[in-house]
Amino acid sequence: MTHDESPTARALLLLELIQSSPGITAERLAGRLGVSERAARRYVGILREAGIPIESERGRYGGYRIGRGLRLPPLMFTQAEALGLVMAVLDGHHDNAADPADPVDGALGKILRVLPEAVAGPAVAVRSLSARHPEPGARTPSPETTADLVQACAGRRRLRLGYRIRPGDERIMEVDPWAVVVRRGRWYLLCWSHTRNARRVLRVDKVAGVEVLDVPAVPPPDLDPAEMLEDHLSAGWRHQVEVVVDAPAEAVGEWVPRSLGRSEPIDATTTRLVGSTDEPDWYVRQLTAIRAPFRIVGSRELREAAEALGRRLLQAGT
Repeated sequence: MTHDESPTARALLLLELIQSSPGITAERLAGRLGVSERAARRYVGILREAGIPIESERGRYGGYRIGRGLRLPPLMFTQAEALGLVMAVLDGHHDNAADPADPVDGALGKILRVLPEAVAGPAVAVRSLSARHPEPGARTPSPETTADLVQACAGRRRLRLGYRIRPGDERIMEVDPWAVVVRRGRWYLLCWSHTRNARRVLRVDKVAGVEVLDVPAVPPPDLDPAEMLEDHLSAGWRHQVEVVVDAPAEAVGEWVPRSLGRSEPIDATTTRLVGSTDEPDWYVRQLTAIRAPFRIVGSRELREAAEALGRRLLQAGT
């Protein structure tokens, strides 16, 4: 008898099926396990003898489900669900209850189904509201893809990736993966692209395929993943930014995130902010967080955006 055919293994698999599909019938359980309905009911008895509260209802719409309250039965997660839960903790995932294939939703559902009603009731209510109003633009990458990238970084192995530049435009590239970084709900892969012969920062949600190559990949000894990501996000855009602030560089760094630009001290009381942007209107609004006098030296587009914002604020005040 193999492990998968043992009564214990089948009883645990039956528990997983009941957790995933509350109300599942003995007929369906038997079909999934490849046994008779009588054997399926026997496995239910084994779980009950172990103290797991499995409830049953007779009738056309009856079936088995995990009872609430007395003891928390063992929860068995798939790999995708376990990875999804870890990712949810890191990026503040809002589950999508409308998508039954979402691994985070499936794992969260298992937890809620075994909690006492007094605890689970409010959580289920809040969860249903969140599902109706998902966070705009949220793109959680595939847990499996993310795990492959993280493991390749840890194992220092070169990768061949499929990468979606835009819809319908997928490129194949070979990279040395250095680190996976999470920033404000976005997941990034920091790497060296052998295809471009340059450092690259890739969006993990745009990675379409991962192939691990039998080639070593060594990251730079002085790599600071967070700093590299911020440098990338603040540079290379269309409009160059130069702002002179009448405050020390340390204070400017507290007011302006590193992704907006680099703070260069001119002297003890004056700082130059250097960066770039594709959206002058948006960038100017971020500069309003500066709590000291400042002057926009460049670009022309940024000065025009500041003038337009100033006029709107003056009109609002009158």
